[in-house]
Amino acid sequence: MNDTLLFLHVLSAFFLAGGIVIYSSFALGGPVNRTTKVIAEVLWGVGGLGTLVFGVWLALNRPEYEIYDGWIIAALVLWVLATGSGARASRGIQAAGDDSSVAIDRRTLFAHWMRVFLFVLLLVVMVWKPGA
Repeated sequence: MNDTLLFLHVLSAFFLAGGIVIYSSFALGGPVNRTTKVIAEVLWGVGGLGTLVFGVWLALNRPEYEIYDGWIIAALVLWVLATGSGARASRGIQAAGDDSSVAIDRRTLFAHWMRVFLFVLLLVVMVWKPGA
């Protein structure tokens, strides 16, 4: 059971990373179309929900971890911050009717790159589990 939960948790993290990669292409000037934006949103949404649900389930299911461990609380806080930053970035990037590049304002770019930073920080916390 724990192996399955861990697999689903890590798979969800890959979905998050996929969404971030697509949004990074938008931020770097790549074309923004409706289909690609929807795919990025679905990857981010499914990945976010999956990492949260399977991560908490793992923490409750493994005897060596407690939900109130410092690294788990840090991961939850980083998850919330990255989700909020991602929501701001998503609202600021509007899909063009065709496959053309769109102008993205500085606040939206900042929100996106903050999400990238928070996601990388979240990965560091999950891999090295400081304080565990």
